[in-house]
Amino acid sequence: MKIQAAVAVGAGKPFEIRTLDLEDPRDDEVLVRIVGVGVCHTDLVFKEAEAIAAPAVLGHEGSGIVEKVGAGVTKVVPGDRVAISFRSCGSCHRCDQGDPAYCHSMPLLNYAGMRPDGSKTLADNGAPVGSNFFGQSSFGAYAISYERNLVKVPEDLPLELMGPLGCGIQTGAGGVMRSLACEAGSALLITGGGPVGLSAVMGARIQGCGVIIVVEPHAARRALALDYGATHVIDPAAGTDLAAAVRAVVPHGVGYAFDTTGIPAVQSAVLGALEPKGVFGIVGVAAPGTPLPGDVNTVMTFGYTIKGIIEGDSDPDEFLPELMDHYRQGRLPFDRMIKTFPFAQINEAIAAQHRGDCIKIVLLMDA
Repeated sequence: MKIQAAVAVGAGKPFEIRTLDLEDPRDDEVLVRIVGVGVCHTDLVFKEAEAIAAPAVLGHEGSGIVEKVGAGVTKVVPGDRVAISFRSCGSCHRCDQGDPAYCHSMPLLNYAGMRPDGSKTLADNGAPVGSNFFGQSSFGAYAISYERNLVKVPEDLPLELMGPLGCGIQTGAGGVMRSLACEAGSALLITGGGPVGLSAVMGARIQGCGVIIVVEPHAARRALALDYGATHVIDPAAGTDLAAAVRAVVPHGVGYAFDTTGIPAVQSAVLGALEPKGVFGIVGVAAPGTPLPGDVNTVMTFGYTIKGIIEGDSDPDEFLPELMDHYRQGRLPFDRMIKTFPFAQINEAIAAQHRGDCIKIVLLMDA
């Protein structure tokens, strides 16, 4: 079928809206008509690094309506409303343990830009186009996805806004609620107040953290962090030493820290704000080859744990319905940080986000 898609054509170049050919779903695949799709920092990292050779269709926070299912699909039927998350195999040791974010096939199924057999779901005048990004490539009017990617969305929720639950929001909220499992009354430092950091704030509020400190240079994001439940905010542009600023609030240091920036200097400064046996979760994508923060002797002496986190340690089938309920009950008002744009304005939307005009972008497809 012919679809409109935003195509990544190379580093430093804007997305191009093109008409592409999308294959019919195979026996294990699901065709989803995309209603809305979030733009995640990971999309832009892959685009600029050309991690999947151009031309490619990215997008991994889609939501929409199931249109067609393969013969082997039983989880969803045409007409189901779904949010689309990351793909996992469902049969490896980690999947069996309820850890699909650490599926042994995670890179192959999500980052390769093709099916495991090397084929691609999209083509441009017969030439294959990078696809299957996170098992969806939802920067298009339709996407091929898989049973394990899909989570049903109840009728009372705004379908067009549910896609970001599948990555950025579950990464931030899940990082605090699942990966770090911050206990009630604990002290948490969050570096970076973008969509993932602000989702972490909401997760910390749900967990009942006693102190929630957010480090963020944009005033509007600091203000929203306070509205979401942060107890303190720090402007790094003020030149204050991070560890000193944190210890002015919590003299003994925080028990937990969560970095969304991927900036080595920030990560190193965070270690100075931890209390002994503090746990430092990292989700921010750093440049290739970036070493872990701190030196071995310091980490050993104070018993620090440095923890890499993917997708908030989420099992989407379990965690996304939980997040939807928190949203329904007003405990996770992530829609307040979303600004919607028409899909065709993807480049203008990204520019607006870079200027700081908005926090989280969701692109809406034409009916």
